[in-house]
Amino acid sequence: MIRVVLPTHLRTLAKVTDEIRLNIQGTVTQRAVMDALEAEYPMLSGTLRDHVTQQRRPFIRFFACEEDLSHWLPDAPLPELVANGTEPFLIIGAIAGG
Repeated sequence: MIRVVLPTHLRTLAKVTDEIRLNIQGTVTQRAVMDALEAEYPMLSGTLRDHVTQQRRPFIRFFACEEDLSHWLPDAPLPELVANGTEPFLIIGAIAGG
């Protein structure tokens, strides 16, 4: 079971108040996390990644184990501490501008 932390506005949209726990079969990757998250919370579909290309939205970032995973390949295995539920997979809304 992995732990996912959403930004406040997406927690509101998904109607959750705390981190989300997802069961993922097989290798834990960003794609597997997004697939499981959208299957469990269909209202999040399209908010984290594009409907057509399935690419991460520009102002969404993924972090785990104090590392920015945003530019990792979608099918690259996530760190073991995320896969075993010790560390959460953080989804952050980025800020741009000055």
